[in-house]
Amino acid sequence: MFKRIDIYIIKKFLGTYVFSIGLIVVLAVVFDLNEKIDKLIENEAPAKAIIFDYYLNFIPYFSNLFSPLFTFIAVIFFTSKLADNSEVIAMLSSGMSLNRLMRPYMFSALVIAVANLLLSSFIIPPANVKRIKFQNTYIKNKGVDFAHNIQLKVDSNVIAHFDSYDKPTKTGSSFSLERFDGKTLKSRLTATSIKYDTLHHWVVKDYLIRNLAGKQEQIKRGSSLDTTIAIEPTDFLISLGDQEKMNTPSLHKYISKQVKRGFANIKAFEIEYHRRFAMAFASFILTTIGISISSRKVKGGMGVNIGIGLGLSFAYILFMTISSSFAVSGLTSAAVAVWIPNVIFSGLALYLYSKAPR
Repeated sequence: MFKRIDIYIIKKFLGTYVFSIGLIVVLAVVFDLNEKIDKLIENEAPAKAIIFDYYLNFIPYFSNLFSPLFTFIAVIFFTSKLADNSEVIAMLSSGMSLNRLMRPYMFSALVIAVANLLLSSFIIPPANVKRIKFQNTYIKNKGVDFAHNIQLKVDSNVIAHFDSYDKPTKTGSSFSLERFDGKTLKSRLTATSIKYDTLHHWVVKDYLIRNLAGKQEQIKRGSSLDTTIAIEPTDFLISLGDQEKMNTPSLHKYISKQVKRGFANIKAFEIEYHRRFAMAFASFILTTIGISISSRKVKGGMGVNIGIGLGLSFAYILFMTISSSFAVSGLTSAAVAVWIPNVIFSGLALYLYSKAPR
């Protein structure tokens, strides 16, 4: 399937990619530790937890987050070196077309894209659980333990409402559960308080149930009632970074469930879901841009190409961040906001590829 030249390019590409990740990750860990060292000492974080719970999980998270940057750097660096040594000229002069030269590059990009998708979908989310828990314990607690004025759909015709909910005590106040038949109210349960027990199992205190049948009304009172309600505290207690803890199938299931319930505070989850696929696809776009820029031998040497490459890669990451804010503000859907940079940079990639030396 691959000839010797293909194996040579694939090894160079992936080898440079891994090397650049290793180099930048070391710098990132040093800077991150320097920034957080005061908090870690102040909160007496154990060395074992710092290494195994935080940094061992921080490294794959950081590497995958900036994978487009590493991909671009790898392509620009080793292709510029090939061009500087006149190896690209030799390949094209021997009759190899630029399309043929792209084959090992695209295969390498495919390897990186699949690895990124698998990491972000199944490996990094459980690692983020430990990393975020460590941050909330020893650095800064960004968890949400309290919410008020909560309203959501339990089912297509069932609406639940909490005046407030406290996570440490697992208790909500002023709870109501209303069942409708079309637009007609059929029953209403109100309770002074409600406590979460286990999955979908709740206990209501000082409750009143009103069942309505036409002009007739049945009322039932009680001090305590065990009941099953298809909601959990995680459905409405959303902390910063919760979306990063879910694998992709769970994230998709969660988004679908919340959309059906009419819950609005899920933009971060939608952005995270689409970002995982968009970032993987970016490997092909940035690889194409990289080879188009760096395959030409320039007077300034590889330094010029590396400078251009770094500028474009940081522009892509910045553009991705800015476009994501469009979804948060409601200007566009999450899918459109996340894929805007890929669409624009795809056009740039096609233009630069058409101008690349042949």
